[in-house]
Amino acid sequence: MQSTPKSLRLQILFAGRINAGKSSVVNLLSGQNTAIISAERGTTTDVVEKAMELRPIGPVLLLDSAGTDDNTPLGALRIERTRQAMQKADVLIIVTSPGVWEQPEQELFDKAQELKLPVLIVVNKCDTAHPSDSFIAGLSAVSGTAPILTAAIDPANRDRFIEQLVNALLKIVPEDYFQPLPLLHDLLPAGGHVVMMVPIDTQAPKGRLILPQVQAIRDALDGNAVCTVAKADVFPEIYSRFTTPPDLVICDSQVVKTMIDTLPENVPCTTFSILMARMKGDLPQLINGARAISGLRENDPVLIAEACTHHAGTDDIGRVKIPMLLQKKCGCKLDFEFFSGADFPEDLSKYKLVIHCGGCMLNRKAMLNRLSHVGAAKVPVTNYGICISYCTGVLDKVISPFEI
Repeated sequence: MQSTPKSLRLQILFAGRINAGKSSVVNLLSGQNTAIISAERGTTTDVVEKAMELRPIGPVLLLDSAGTDDNTPLGALRIERTRQAMQKADVLIIVTSPGVWEQPEQELFDKAQELKLPVLIVVNKCDTAHPSDSFIAGLSAVSGTAPILTAAIDPANRDRFIEQLVNALLKIVPEDYFQPLPLLHDLLPAGGHVVMMVPIDTQAPKGRLILPQVQAIRDALDGNAVCTVAKADVFPEIYSRFTTPPDLVICDSQVVKTMIDTLPENVPCTTFSILMARMKGDLPQLINGARAISGLRENDPVLIAEACTHHAGTDDIGRVKIPMLLQKKCGCKLDFEFFSGADFPEDLSKYKLVIHCGGCMLNRKAMLNRLSHVGAAKVPVTNYGICISYCTGVLDKVISPFEI
């Protein structure tokens, strides 16, 4: 449970006005002093995260946000952080107090509706005043679910609160959380054989594989497939030992040309990045975006976005290799801008193309919201791996295993 990455956890955002007791509710749920609580207004200044196991749901990530009615000098920035958290949350819990449902709460609810984000309402501080029947009925009518009543400062309420919260969550959690889209095993016959071509280079984390490779191995095993993993530099020799062709070959996008040159024409193949694009986002949208590369012209602005943050090396894929590859393909100089982590521009109108990383550090909700945002701006978007496959002339081959 502790090693489950954020991108595979159910992300639950707690939001509401200042001093509604959001942090107290998070602390009650986690059973720890995850967030600092105080009578001082605006104690929570940024989104605080806490990973925990919530049975029978599984690994979750609790997100405690700043008050949405913050009018301090830093208030606008804090509210923006909450808005960003709503883009990736799977569930929104609006925390309020008895008798309190006004503009701040309604605006949160309306934004959640816009994002198709399921909502639960928790009425905190019920030890100080009991909410009226009409208030409870009104909240039930707003959200479609009865609010959960609690007094978060009383640890004796914890078991009852968790039971009520879990029961409510089970009714509204998106179905694809419990039945996630497959990564690759649906592409294989029963007992099939998949070969993975994995480069070990300067960008590979010491002592381990990167997350998409680990997820692919696990998904293959979950599908009762046989999995062979080979380094890129020995892949041709390893492949020559097979007496029967594998059912699928997968490689890192940076060595896709080596894979294509090694394999017979009839062996299905793809890349880890394309698998992630299908599981996390909208594969047809990303493929169509890659085809827009041919229309790029001198000094066109291109946004390159990466969901994680790291110190870029001299051969970094996003900041070095893809810009070089794109400019070579287009035969002209392009104007690149780079965003990483949670940063993603609100106004995309100036860009001629957006190239996003595979999104292994984002959950599906966050990636789909980013793709929807780009689509609404009518800007083509693709991802690292699909871009590389297009620029090297093998895109049609590596998307052939999919029905698109």
